[in-house]
This record gives sequence, structure tokens and C-alpha cells, in this order.
Amino acid sequence: MIKLSVPLQEADIRNLRIGDQVSLSGIIVTARDAAHKLMVEDKPDFIRPYLDGGVIYHCGPVVKQDASGNWSFVSAGPTTSMREEPFQANVIGEYRVRGVIGKGGMGAQTLQGLQQYGAVYFHAVGGAGTLIAQRAIKVETVFKLEEFGSPEAFWVVAVEDLPLVVTMDSHGQSMHQLIKDQSTPIARKLMGLE
Repeated sequence: MIKLSVPLQEADIRNLRIGDQVSLSGIIVTARDAAHKLMVEDKPDFIRPYLDGGVIYHCGPVVKQDASGNWSFVSAGPTTSMREEPFQANVIGEYRVRGVIGKGGMGAQTLQGLQQYGAVYFHAVGGAGTLIAQRAIKVETVFKLEEFGSPEAFWVVAVEDLPLVVTMDSHGQSMHQLIKDQSTPIARKLMGLE
């Protein structure tokens, strides 16, 4: 298990390869569709300090607020990353992001962005939202909560020892594409298409 702390350095990211298991600690930011669209179209400054050398988590957390007004995560499972494909490479470059967390992988445009800017895609286990939420030790702040709603807001959260797997690296390798390439001929044969 490779231990990494945010902010991440490009040299540390360039050393990672697909299949590497990582334990991530530090401040990360949740961002989904509305957040990515805003980052590309409006380039807001309020999120820049958290993303320079930082990590975006494709997640719409279930949250609760205590009597003192403090937020915490109840569930924080990854959402499907491919929806952010039109935006992700631009966001990585514009904000100097070093990592993206999600599920299902991303496409060729993002893979090229990972290579160009020195970033990786981390896979988080789908269906383990309550377990992942236990690694979110403190909600630091939230942006655009009233405008976007809880799932789409920018949640800035401290995580400790969040377990992840590198499935797309900065060297042009995608575990998702490799598995697809290996499994497609077998699937076609099983379906009688070959």
C-alpha cells in the first residue's frame, strides 16, 4: 500500500502505475456534473486553493448536520465518472489537479489529460459508501450548497487512509480499457457473434 498525502506532487504521481494500491490522506473536494460545468465555464477562484495539487472525488455524499451546524458524511460512495468526460481534462489542467476519484473509469480525453498534466484516476469501491464515509474525518467547508443542492455541491473534506486503486495512470495506461480489450472477444464468442 502506497501512502499519499494531499497536496500531491507531480513526481509522486508520475511514479504510480495502474494496479497500485494507495492510502490517501488530506483534503479532497467532491465535484459532480454542476461543479465541473461551473469550473469549465466560469473558472471560479473559490475552489482553486483546494485543487492545486489536490484531488477531486466524483461523489454526491449523504450528509447530516448536528445541532452546532457541523456537517458530516453518512455515506460517500463514488458516482460514475464517465459523465465528467467532457470536462475532466480541462479541469485537471486549469486547476492543477493531481488525482480524480470515482468509479467505472474515464475515456481517452481524460487519459490524455492525465498524461499531459501529471495526474491519475483512482478507483473507489462502489457500494461501500458508508465505509468510505468513515474515512471522511471532517467536513472543512461546502460551496454552492443552496444553489446546487447537497449531491452537487463542492464538499471540502479531510480524509484519512482512504483506500484506492490506480486504474488510469499518467503513462497512458487504463485498466478499464485493458479489461474491455481482453473481455470483448470472449463475450462475443459466448454470445455467438464470432
